[in-house]
Amino acid sequence: MPRFDHFRHPMTIRITLNRLQAMATALMLASVTGCAGWLPWGSSEATEKQITRYGFTADQRIDALQKEAAEAIEAGNAAQLAFSQSLIQTLLEEHDPRVRCSILEIAADFDTPAAHAICEGGLRDPDERVRMTACDVCGRRGKDAVPLLAACMASESDIDVRLRAVRALGETGDDSAINALAIALEDPDPAVQFRAVDSLREVSGRDLGNDVNAWRAWAADPEARQTSPTMAETIRQLF
Repeated sequence: MPRFDHFRHPMTIRITLNRLQAMATALMLASVTGCAGWLPWGSSEATEKQITRYGFTADQRIDALQKEAAEAIEAGNAAQLAFSQSLIQTLLEEHDPRVRCSILEIAADFDTPAAHAICEGGLRDPDERVRMTACDVCGRRGKDAVPLLAACMASESDIDVRLRAVRALGETGDDSAINALAIALEDPDPAVQFRAVDSLREVSGRDLGNDVNAWRAWAADPEARQTSPTMAETIRQLF
């Protein structure tokens, strides 16, 4: 009871309010001036302690890898080979799917055997987000990625990854993807069928509309693939 009376004492209340006002003013000034370095959680010393205790955050690891990649690209072939090789071990040790996605994006900028292996391995990652990113980066690699994406599309159980693989086949821009996309037209999921139609439109330069059966007939007929677009197709392409 005496403690309760103590906190209700006018002098105690006044001192507490003054302290709160002082803290609020200090915080406001720090936000206005941008000088938040004095705050314990914003100091470099606190950051170093956090790193020592918990390790680098995902964002910090991504930033560090992006800087290393930029330096390797600037340094030339030997540095690129060494960096992309080290990236394999980094990928194997990384537990955060978001960081693994970033590693794949980084590897896509390197034309080295290690970088190719990273992109291919990403298609078998246990996390579907990483496999989707792997489809994206493989799609940017062109013709060489077609067999990998076709295999992924055929074996993948996750619908989102399968859709991404079908889209990536179209993004390769190579007509060698037509056979794989013809298989996707037979997928039991209508979403996969229509995504295959869009990708066939990209790699073939043809436009048979959105009729899946029309595309099936065209893909099954080698002679039809060699014919020029019809007038109806040409008009559709214009509009």
